[in-house]
Amino acid sequence: MQPFDLLGPLPAPRSTTVLEASAGTGKTFALAGLVTRYLAEGRATLDQMLLVTFSRSATQELRERVRSQIVQAVRAFDDRSVVGDNQVVQHLLTGTDEELEERKTRLRDALAAFDAATIATTHQFCNLVLKSLGVAGDSDAGVELVESLDDLVAEIVDDLYLAHFGRDRDDPQLPYPEALELAREVVNNPAAQLRPAEPDPDSRAAVCLRFVSDVVR
Repeated sequence: MQPFDLLGPLPAPRSTTVLEASAGTGKTFALAGLVTRYLAEGRATLDQMLLVTFSRSATQELRERVRSQIVQAVRAFDDRSVVGDNQVVQHLLTGTDEELEERKTRLRDALAAFDAATIATTHQFCNLVLKSLGVAGDSDAGVELVESLDDLVAEIVDDLYLAHFGRDRDDPQLPYPEALELAREVVNNPAAQLRPAEPDPDSRAAVCLRFVSDVVR
């Protein structure tokens, strides 16, 4: 493993580069910088790029950071005072007048076509691929992919809670907040084993086990 140089030679075409970094070490900045360099140096266009992350908030942040980086670079070609300590932009400003003009043009074109950039969550990207297959894809067009099951779990718990404890509203063996927490734990950890497996039928553990078993059924 060797340190990655954001200002070094870009990875070769059809090669694979794996970047490993801890939280808060500048991964998003590095990705935005790489996108800007690929665009400015003519190695790729936005519609040829795919940026996939995990959550919608991370996707939105990445989209904003990429666009902000491109905007700063475009402005810097005409006004060097906006460069600041951005080493990626500083790197792009080194070269012949012809190279700088070409880079500026490419980045301006990228901004104009920024909506063509595919910056999505894993689920969103998979959904895009399925839709692109049309009738050849084995998928239900009416199915909506969601990233969080919290709302769905809450609906299921609402229905099941009434079925299990509707007659014991004043003193239920399993209070609603605990039932909701249990349901979310089981749904978020499908491989979890429920214990005890065979509790006393009249015990609270048996009540909890019956409830969460219905949740995942």
